[in-house]
Amino acid sequence: MNKHLKLKSSLILAAMLALPMAQAASVTKTDYSATKTRIAAEYKTDKTGCASLAGNAKDICVEQAKGKQKVALAELEYSYTGKPADQTKVQVAKAESAYAVAKEMCDDLAGNPKDVCVKEAKAVEVKALADARMGKEISAAQTDAADAKRDADYKVAVEKCDALAGDAKDSCLSAAKARSGKN
Repeated sequence: MNKHLKLKSSLILAAMLALPMAQAASVTKTDYSATKTRIAAEYKTDKTGCASLAGNAKDICVEQAKGKQKVALAELEYSYTGKPADQTKVQVAKAESAYAVAKEMCDDLAGNPKDVCVKEAKAVEVKALADARMGKEISAAQTDAADAKRDADYKVAVEKCDALAGDAKDSCLSAAKARSGKN
């Protein structure tokens, strides 16, 4: 039974983490609102579907519905903003949702097998959250590196412009500022 539960919780975790990451795209405010409404309706439908179940099966079903909603909302937010921070929130939502479902599945067990199951679920969550934090740090490092490169290129361009005079110099400086995103 314990191996079956571990396999089942591992499959659910893998499925949630394997959901395609929402790509940052230009989502209109109207589409955003409509999708948010659709997610809320799906959650209500999923939760209503859990009503026919009893005991821990019902609890697991409700956690799955909550997790699905949480991940969908995080993915929607990321698709709307495209911010790296929101991408990290998607990964965090997936990890936390998978943990909640796996932990709920452990309630079918008792004693040491239950304790082991909970610890395994927590370990998977901690690893996934660490990966999300690492992704956030890598993204920040990439942004910092891009900014440093852009600043270095700007300084070189300004130095080249210093050899010019008059309108040519002004034009050169304007072009350098435009290329580097300087105001």
